[in-house]
Amino acid sequence: MKAIVCRSYGPPEALRLEDVAIPAAGPNEVLIRVRAASVNQIDKLIRGRPYVTRAMTGWARPKDARVGCDLAGEVEAVGRDVTRFRAGDQVFGTGRGAFAEYATVSEDRLAVKPPGVTFEEAASTPVAAITALQALRDRASLRPGQEILINGAAGGVGTFAVQLARMFGARVTAVCSSGNTGLVESLGAAAVVDYSKADFTRLPPKFDVVLDCVGNRSLRACCRVLHPSGTYLAVGTPSLTHLLAVKMASPLVRQKVVVFMARIRSEDLRMLADLLRSRAIVPVVGDRFSLGDTPAAIRRLETGHARGKLVIEIDV
Repeated sequence: MKAIVCRSYGPPEALRLEDVAIPAAGPNEVLIRVRAASVNQIDKLIRGRPYVTRAMTGWARPKDARVGCDLAGEVEAVGRDVTRFRAGDQVFGTGRGAFAEYATVSEDRLAVKPPGVTFEEAASTPVAAITALQALRDRASLRPGQEILINGAAGGVGTFAVQLARMFGARVTAVCSSGNTGLVESLGAAAVVDYSKADFTRLPPKFDVVLDCVGNRSLRACCRVLHPSGTYLAVGTPSLTHLLAVKMASPLVRQKVVVFMARIRSEDLRMLADLLRSRAIVPVVGDRFSLGDTPAAIRRLETGHARGKLVIEIDV
């Protein structure tokens, strides 16, 4: 099969499209014939920076050459202990090696793809939507009538966060470029700040929650727009350095500060499947790339200006 591999740390152009063996499903795993995958911030770890990340991924070179996590496709085979899926099921979820024609995924990281939802939409959902869901529901305890500001509202996490916040009954102020104003309004934003024309950190301190998906402003600047009892959440930001800076600066502000990384849970995937089925949330599929153009997709993500989710279309 064809797969994108990372044999050594470096820029996206160092990735290679190679012929590799089709993996075998373990006892609790499902072999997926991948139809679509999507790009996430974690895929930028191919650079091996900051160096502290190599404690997890390997010091000299990646311990695991597979790349990509979000995927959607068809079940090809199941391990002996798998009970929830069978060959032919259409599924979506997250695992290692999504940028390939076939990938193995743990049973508890998959859900059935709803009919009427495309593979591209399903592949766009897992990491970004679960991040938004767990941040707003579990960490911010967002309630009806509250005010939330979302910095980076037109990106992968941001587009799901706008929809989920609106679903929870909150009033959304979205920060994005002028070209994405119509998009975020269509998703449920009540107000929009064009970052090229206005500084959102100069708004009145009226927000209960700031969800920061960009990390382009300091913690103290962002907290200026929060109520004293408000919550600042840093999620999905392009820089681990920024997340560390936020963590270190958190004792200097009055508000609650959360540096957040999602945990993939089967119950949340099933909840998202229900929301996709009812069209309560609709993934925003941005630019599309072929498997061989995966390096260009990651490079596009690194610009910080990707609209919605960047999708890798895979033809087997």
